[in-house]
Amino acid sequence: MSNAPGASRRTFLTRTAAGLAAASAASKVRAAGAARVIGANDRINVGMIGVGNKGRGHQRQLTARIENEGDVQVVAISDIYSKRLQEGGERSGVESKSLYRDYQELLARPDIDAVWIATPDHWHAPMAIDAMRAGKDVYLEKPMTLTIDEAHALADEVRSTGRVLQVGSQHTSDLRYHRAREVIEKGWIGKVLWAQNTYSRNSVFGEWNYHIDDEGTPENIDWKAFLGSAPKRDFSQDRFFRWRKYWDYSGGIATDLFYHRLAPLTQMVGIDYPTRVSAHGGIYVHKDREAPDTYATTVEYADWYATLSASMGNAAGTKHFPTIVYGHEATISFVNGAIVVTPEYQFRKKFQDATGKSEELILEVDQKDISADHIANFLGCVRSREQPVFNAEFGKRVMTAIKMGVDSYREGRMLEWDAARSRVTKSSADRPGYEGDGKNHEEPPRRAPAKKA
Repeated sequence: MSNAPGASRRTFLTRTAAGLAAASAASKVRAAGAARVIGANDRINVGMIGVGNKGRGHQRQLTARIENEGDVQVVAISDIYSKRLQEGGERSGVESKSLYRDYQELLARPDIDAVWIATPDHWHAPMAIDAMRAGKDVYLEKPMTLTIDEAHALADEVRSTGRVLQVGSQHTSDLRYHRAREVIEKGWIGKVLWAQNTYSRNSVFGEWNYHIDDEGTPENIDWKAFLGSAPKRDFSQDRFFRWRKYWDYSGGIATDLFYHRLAPLTQMVGIDYPTRVSAHGGIYVHKDREAPDTYATTVEYADWYATLSASMGNAAGTKHFPTIVYGHEATISFVNGAIVVTPEYQFRKKFQDATGKSEELILEVDQKDISADHIANFLGCVRSREQPVFNAEFGKRVMTAIKMGVDSYREGRMLEWDAARSRVTKSSADRPGYEGDGKNHEEPPRRAPAKKA
């Protein structure tokens, strides 16, 4: 056993996703005419849309970036909940006149170069599209969208506007996955057969049962704006603060957590659309929700598959169901800050000839903060106009597989991807006696999501 040199953080920050994300059609995107030209010494002006739980985390990351690099500044914030809006302004030092309940007012400002969007999933596509049409680059919290149709519309908008869009799953900036991709490309593990991953948690009160503020009333929350294109419902604090439990605004485990896990797996093995997807699970412990607390999905590709399994009622899966890529000749596993490549017995001689190791090769990676690196990659692309590591073309392929899993679970049937027509079709492998949710998942032609009323 020995330690081989790992990929460096500096190397990562200077390379773009053009070589890493083969799905990207071009290594450069054109700047929209309405956008400000950012000079080498100019600070990037950021507007933040949504400063709830995740938005606060992004504020902390940007504050650290401001203190360490000084190349970015938060100049405006938007949130539909007045308490969060005020607190968000105080955290980032944004004056009251630059705090907006309506995100369109923030987008109208010509001095803003980029926006951070950290809102419920059903608002991701409309807000990102509006932002790009206003000449802003976008850091878009995962999942990319709520639906497949929206993901394709968003990718189309990136191409037509020439804006930079980074999907906010920092795990695609984890250098271990980039190193594993290099190992696979070198042929050290032979033909990839399948990969596995999990994202398990446990809670006495139930995952996503976030704190409900007493101040969270119809007087302080723009409920109509929260609903947007979702079904109209009476005001509900549970739906506003704990929206991940409900299908109207989220895909549960699939969109909150598995989007994080599937993206790096395809980044390693090959970015593509799935061929078919199935999903299983249920609400076994926490009965106060629509989305399952325990969920698994199998995503099949042309010549390999990924299996993801998780529970919000038992966290042991994280330890006992780790990230592993199984090849015909060797296996890649992830151990702390390194990847471990272990050859199959029958191929030890070939492995030794290629790597100098007959049993196990440990490749360490030097990286301190994948979230900071993901943000740095985005900000670098705002200046260079290059494609970020988790660009829209990559993101829409992951979103396709993730949403197919959600729909498979809800309908109790396997779903297939028709590559020729670029649409989801139903498999004949239906579960007897299951009526599903009545939705037709042969999706309509792509169209841009409707704007906020």
